[in-house]
Amino acid sequence: IFHLAAESHVDRSIDGPGEFIRTNVTGTATLLQAALAYWRTLDEEARRAFRFQHISTDEVYGTLGATGYFTEKTPYSPHSPYSASKAASDHLVRAWHDTYGLPTLITNCSNNYGPYHFPEKL
Repeated sequence: IFHLAAESHVDRSIDGPGEFIRTNVTGTATLLQAALAYWRTLDEEARRAFRFQHISTDEVYGTLGATGYFTEKTPYSPHSPYSASKAASDHLVRAWHDTYGLPTLITNCSNNYGPYHFPEKL
């Protein structure tokens, strides 16, 4: 399962954080429950091949200065409702892995850049 569903855009999260919590936190929990129920029905070979891939954001790590980089060991430091909701969803994914053994992966992506890029992301 490739979980890309999310509310995004930091500025919109400031004006309406509830929608971000419903989609990014509650929505992720709902998907995790469905994925777990499905995974439990699989035979052993299919269970070994199964993955729940959660697409997150580098925003969970906070603000990066002019130099340096984030790693998977960088502590979380969300500074907006958007990044806090994504950090919460990351923690849920880890909890389902640790508690239920659900095979999960988390990718903390940065922004892509292109001709139709949102101005707030520049």
